[in-house]
Amino acid sequence: MTQQAEDARWMRHALALAETSLYITAPNPRVGCVIVRGDVILGQGATQRAGGPHAEVVALRDAEAKGNPVEGATVYVTLEPCSHHGRTPPCVDGLIAAGVARVVIAMCDPNPLVGGKGLERLRDAGISLTLGVCADEALALNVGFVSRMTRGLPWVWMKSAVSLDGHSALPGGESQWITGPLARADGHHWRARACVVLTGIGTVRSDNPRLNVREVDTARQPIRAVVDARFEIDEGARMFDGGKVWLFVCRIDQAKAERLAKRNVEVVVMPSSSAGVDLPSVMRWLAAHEINEVHVEAGARLSGALLHTGCIDELLVYMAPLLLGQGRGMAAMPLVASLDAAERFEFAEALAVGKDMRLRLRHPGHWASLTQAHDRLVQRHLAH
Repeated sequence: MTQQAEDARWMRHALALAETSLYITAPNPRVGCVIVRGDVILGQGATQRAGGPHAEVVALRDAEAKGNPVEGATVYVTLEPCSHHGRTPPCVDGLIAAGVARVVIAMCDPNPLVGGKGLERLRDAGISLTLGVCADEALALNVGFVSRMTRGLPWVWMKSAVSLDGHSALPGGESQWITGPLARADGHHWRARACVVLTGIGTVRSDNPRLNVREVDTARQPIRAVVDARFEIDEGARMFDGGKVWLFVCRIDQAKAERLAKRNVEVVVMPSSSAGVDLPSVMRWLAAHEINEVHVEAGARLSGALLHTGCIDELLVYMAPLLLGQGRGMAAMPLVASLDAAERFEFAEALAVGKDMRLRLRHPGHWASLTQAHDRLVQRHLAH
């Protein structure tokens, strides 16, 4: 096996470790680390909850607990080791002190305040570095963190369940259930990995959803958020259950806001637009509050507005093998004059989930902005 293939094999192992922390690390990235000598794993681990140890520290402790010295070993880590004092000490200090010989990194740290400094410290210590191994897979795992650091925006996906002919509900609004139980459970996995689940006041009125994670085990519930321009939400809504809720409004009723604040609800007054709340402003606000990933489950009106204003980065579509003939579309979009003017996405995945299909599609320009930003980081650091 070539060194390149060997590096990719171990990095995919590190990525699998990182996936074990998918639901818990926000606002920090999900990181996996494996320390090897030859074909033997000496230690391994993944980043824990914010404030807990990072993946490199977990892997070093694992090796020590097993009595495996790591001097001269190779470390595979999915993100550049940190070099700054945050909630935890710098990971590079531990790697240097342990005497590892080589560090293979999937992604450079996109944080402009700290990125590259970990590489410099490792180089100065005489440790061999390899960058960019399985970079696209690492980006997909931490797409929200990278988006927030490079674009000042969270990564936003819109979840829809539709028939083969593209309807999300019957003409009268009935939609339970277009897709099967496995698809619905899979949708809760995407809720769980997100920092925020976002919907609109229309969905709250019609469905009174809880919008929490129920079908998968998670130690952290995402924050729930509602776009409600006129602040019309019923104070008895089921989502007001004590968990954190954000309401994005254009006008405030102070007495109502104070009552809701006692139930862990924060009312955020946003700029208005012709369609109501200015949605790009909402996304910038979320990024400023350390939100990496946003899961949208909304009706056609809000979904269409988010698409039309360029806020959606990815589509998460569960397609059922049935035809409705007539019904409500997944998004209310303005009429396009020609196919050239249509909003286009690119397929990233097609996967059978029970009897349904899960389709994931990315906005090509938004995804390219992230990959290009990382490519520039790699080239800059390779030049050194």
